[in-house]
Amino acid sequence: MFGNRRLFGAIAILFAAIAVQPAFAQSAAEKFFTGRQLDFIVGSRAGGGYAIYASLLSRYFGKYLPGKPNVVARNMDGAGSLIAANYLYTKAPKDGSTFGALFMGAVMDPLIGEEAQARFDPRKFSFIGSANKETSICVAWHTADVKTFEDMFSKELIIGTSGITSSIRQYPTVLNNVLGTKFKLITGYPGSQDAALAMERGETQGLCGIQWSSFITNYPSWLEKDQVRILAQLSSPDGDPELNRRGVPNMWTFVKNDADRRVLSVIFSQLEFGRPYVLPPGVPADLIAAYRVAFDATVQDQEFLAEAKKLQLDIDAVSGERVQKLVEDIYATPKADIEKAKAALR
Repeated sequence: MFGNRRLFGAIAILFAAIAVQPAFAQSAAEKFFTGRQLDFIVGSRAGGGYAIYASLLSRYFGKYLPGKPNVVARNMDGAGSLIAANYLYTKAPKDGSTFGALFMGAVMDPLIGEEAQARFDPRKFSFIGSANKETSICVAWHTADVKTFEDMFSKELIIGTSGITSSIRQYPTVLNNVLGTKFKLITGYPGSQDAALAMERGETQGLCGIQWSSFITNYPSWLEKDQVRILAQLSSPDGDPELNRRGVPNMWTFVKNDADRRVLSVIFSQLEFGRPYVLPPGVPADLIAAYRVAFDATVQDQEFLAEAKKLQLDIDAVSGERVQKLVEDIYATPKADIEKAKAALR
């Protein structure tokens, strides 16, 4: 009888210890976040699509972290998020008090871009999640001679471009080199917003590589008034449902062979994590887990979703774990295909 009491007592202690462990882990994260201000580094200009998404996220994210810290977003623009990515990797605190929003092109830059400018390994970031999968578009102003994407193979279209990792520079460059389109790139615009306004002012004739979600948010009147023509969607082979409904052709229908398809896959696979959020390397595992749980909860918050809908922001979230695996898989691409993709970007 005494032996049974000892056995039951040991079992009770064991279960109590198991029950306490999650609470202890939670209290450790809560202790860290309580009363803290989190620095949210946004690697884009204020007013652009990435900044609008980040601003919305910052207003809801803190309430789902233990201790409900205050989240303050600040823009760190430059070189298509490379400045922000380098800062997060090399200089930002690694204690969990700082996280960031990067262009998807910056995540790809060490693999297929100008490696000297990227002082980071994206696989060592901890990905919190992505606000959506992305589709980009190519558009022409209504006064341009180019009326369809097929025209791009015989007619020149002058477009504005931005930093080396920006999609509005990378994507038309790739289309020229792989598919044979005739985009004429005018460099020097700080971001997609500036390049879009340049098109409206008549400085250029079109734009290629801007995210569809950003375009429909910032320039809905251009579509309503038929001031622009959407020439093509740059997306997964299935395409975007709304753009499919509008009859916008998919770039994949213009691919001539398997070799070109592999090259394009290396570059456009980043669309699967259109708006990634990251933690610097070295952040403790329990805090990474807390960030990911908070992100997953935020993108399901009904008030968050209602505000996103009001702002015409597409929320098609991808989990941090999924983004992490996608990045690792992309970086495992055979070297021959990577070299061809790098050549296509020049």
